[in-house]
Amino acid sequence: MAKTLELKSGTSWSDAWQRCLAVAPEAFRDDRVLNLWGGEWRADGRALSATSPVDGGPIAGPPRLDAVAAHRAVRASLDQHRAWRHIPLPERRARVAATLDALAQHRELLALLLVWEIGKPWRLATADVDRAIDGVRWYVDGIDNMLGERTPLAGPVSNIASWNYPMSVLVHAVLVQALAGNAVIAKTPTDGGVSCLTLACALAAREGVPVTLVSGSGGQLSEALVRAPEIGCVSFVGGRDTGAAVATAVADLGKRHILEQEGLNAWGIWNFSDWERLTAVIPKLFDYGKQRCTAYPRFVVQRDAFDDFLAAYLPAVRTLRVGHPLAVEGPEDPYPVLDFGPLINAAKAKELTDQITEAIDRGAVPLHRSTPDPDRFLPGQDTSAYVHPVTLLGPPSSSPLHHAEPFGPVDTIVLVDTEAELLAAMNASNGALVATLSTDDEATFARLAPQIRAFKVGHGVPRSRGDRDELFGGFGGSWRGAFVGGELLVRAVTDGPDSPGGERLPGNFPEYQLMP
Repeated sequence: MAKTLELKSGTSWSDAWQRCLAVAPEAFRDDRVLNLWGGEWRADGRALSATSPVDGGPIAGPPRLDAVAAHRAVRASLDQHRAWRHIPLPERRARVAATLDALAQHRELLALLLVWEIGKPWRLATADVDRAIDGVRWYVDGIDNMLGERTPLAGPVSNIASWNYPMSVLVHAVLVQALAGNAVIAKTPTDGGVSCLTLACALAAREGVPVTLVSGSGGQLSEALVRAPEIGCVSFVGGRDTGAAVATAVADLGKRHILEQEGLNAWGIWNFSDWERLTAVIPKLFDYGKQRCTAYPRFVVQRDAFDDFLAAYLPAVRTLRVGHPLAVEGPEDPYPVLDFGPLINAAKAKELTDQITEAIDRGAVPLHRSTPDPDRFLPGQDTSAYVHPVTLLGPPSSSPLHHAEPFGPVDTIVLVDTEAELLAAMNASNGALVATLSTDDEATFARLAPQIRAFKVGHGVPRSRGDRDELFGGFGGSWRGAFVGGELLVRAVTDGPDSPGGERLPGNFPEYQLMP
């Protein structure tokens, strides 16, 4: 008999919205969020309707500016930048530290907004908030040594990021960039996170941090946020199609840039026998439904080991828990323990489901297809944004699942017979952020790992984006511009004393490649 679930007490979208109105009334008005530029919250732009991926219910949408308003916002940010760059470092540090205290005070509300806006389970939503706060505190404590004699850029830093990590990627970057002496501009992702980002920016603006937050389509805002002469650096996190256009623009202009783009991260299996270890890690690889730039959607498996691989893999993938992130048996019950909830929206869920169907029609073999567990959803709930785990063997070369990152809970398996085939299959997307090779022999790993075109290669363990002083970048089509992490993140948004405006930083440049 199916359980009858209900929404956890005090966690409805209406509850979250009323708390936003109470905490930051300057940034939230009636049923819409505002844009922040020129130091003022403005009810400009066309507010779009939006729905939550959790249950299809209405939530606040982005107030989209046009190109003219975006250029005004950029010019206003330059004025802020010219003043902020002369604020003494101790004062900048104090204001950013005060912002972190305010974010920590409202941690639960920020996390609840992430649940409703982008479908993160509570565990992952709170982790996103905590990583942002803890990560920036590390920079606050060490900024003196990282900066040295370095100075802010000539203009503000423009941030365009995907929707999946509003706090630990976008807010984290914005606050570190401001700490280094720059005014900052953030574009709200079109697909979600606008209310969480609005609250975070409201708390920062109250402390005098020069942040601009605007919404709009890429077509309308790219000229201002990427090409405008006022912009000192462009930081982009997203897909390769959009990233390619941004990369072309910044290259033509000689503008400082950090462009993190998708890649098909692969996990290779070659002469391997520690299957219990693999079984233990499989569920963790499905965190947030693999909607992460460091997810592993591709397994490249030695044909002779395929039966052992399946015996280790299938029991693990069958344990995955998918459901409504706030559905409980009693109103005071703890948050449900899930591996993931919905995808970002119903359109993405349909696109991915269609790709799965097409791949099977063209010859892929379905090895595993999960079915929904009604005990993890509310009665009558809209579940159109949910996709349950799928594993396909041999995706056809004509399928997007063969060569591109699905950004959803779909694993594809490719069988190989030689080391050359292993490397070719792991390098299918011309560059990736991370990869892993599981092999028993240290010498084999040492020989093959350098030939895998990923920035971080793990030996039997997953790699991640990393925090604090761990260097992060990519190879090939997955990265352009300066590498970041610790001191290099600060260097990416500042000028050296001997080469203001013309410094060539460690990064993915043809003439200067920094190896991990």
